[in-house]
Amino acid sequence: MQTQTASSAEIAPLPRHVAIIMDGNGRWAKRRGLPRLAGHRAGTENIHAIVECFLDFGIEYLTIYAFSTENWLRPAEEVMGLFGILEEVIHHEAYALHRLGVQVRHVGRLEGIKPSLQETIRWATNLTKDNTRMVLSVAFNYGGRRELVDAVRRIVAAGVLPADIDENVVGSYLYTCDIPDPDLIIRTGGEMRLSNFLIWQAAYAEYYATPVFWPDFGPDEVRKALLEYSQRQRRFGAVPGE
Repeated sequence: MQTQTASSAEIAPLPRHVAIIMDGNGRWAKRRGLPRLAGHRAGTENIHAIVECFLDFGIEYLTIYAFSTENWLRPAEEVMGLFGILEEVIHHEAYALHRLGVQVRHVGRLEGIKPSLQETIRWATNLTKDNTRMVLSVAFNYGGRRELVDAVRRIVAAGVLPADIDENVVGSYLYTCDIPDPDLIIRTGGEMRLSNFLIWQAAYAEYYATPVFWPDFGPDEVRKALLEYSQRQRRFGAVPGE
């Protein structure tokens, strides 16, 4: 049974930070007899509309999982094609997002990405760095375990004493150190796993999975996810009322 949709005025509370695992591009293309890259292109073309939808709901932080460290294991042609599509989309969308007041950030490592894409990412983040309406973090060449390894290395390099290391210290060395943890993680495409995405930050996030492939994930699906979130009771390990 599908969740009934509702207008933004009817949905409360809303999450402050939503993170999305954008899955199903390849299967979307396969069902249409198209190459996988056609699915990736359709998926990237869907991002702008979804950003606008979350903006309409007043969501302050949106993080999207665009390319994981494990995605390097895919065929080289697909990886390079995906890089090319992303570079095109950034060039095409950066000014539009800038006009909407969206600050674009990169989450992950730039090392290993082709130089022209690195420069495009730096250009987009610099262009939008002073915007405050929404922070859109693009997790590209990102892995949750790699993020934790990088954080540990930086903690050691900084000379932090073992006795001084706590959760707050670890959090301050993560890629996402200056944004709040996600309240809601949405996964499209029907799978039920985090896939190495924000594994530290997602400790108490609410999880919402939908069978809808990412290219078909539209405003109605956003409303369903937010409505479902509003009906959850977040306890953070405690007992309600105590």
